[in-house]
Amino acid sequence: MKISAHLQNTHNHHHITLTTNDTTHTIEIPPKSTGYGSSANGGELLFLALATCYCNDIYREADRRGIAVTAVEVTVDGDFGAPSEPAYNITYRAKVTGRAGAAELEALARHTDTVAEIQNTLRGGTPVTMGEIEVESNG
Repeated sequence: MKISAHLQNTHNHHHITLTTNDTTHTIEIPPKSTGYGSSANGGELLFLALATCYCNDIYREADRRGIAVTAVEVTVDGDFGAPSEPAYNITYRAKVTGRAGAAELEALARHTDTVAEIQNTLRGGTPVTMGEIEVESNG
């Protein structure tokens, strides 16, 4: 699966395009009140990625086990220190509702934690590298 996120930002314009394989869609996040940048910060979006991954994976893993999950709630909390410092104390909690016994739903929830790709990416310390930089002077 090939995933790409593209962001374009100019004064009062913040456009996001997400692509997985050949499927592209957009999400709306308004610019900051100053008109430049995103009103959502990277930490919030990182935590949203963790919550979204776990939510989607619960449904995927439930389907594999033949469990009908009817609702998922995920809350991710953590801390950031000074600028340039990585996050710490990242924890998440989930509520999974479905048509199965409590022990079966708990086993599903615990198993999903072990296969959630975003969680495993962070836990594994995957390197992030910067590629080509293009600059354009207009002044």
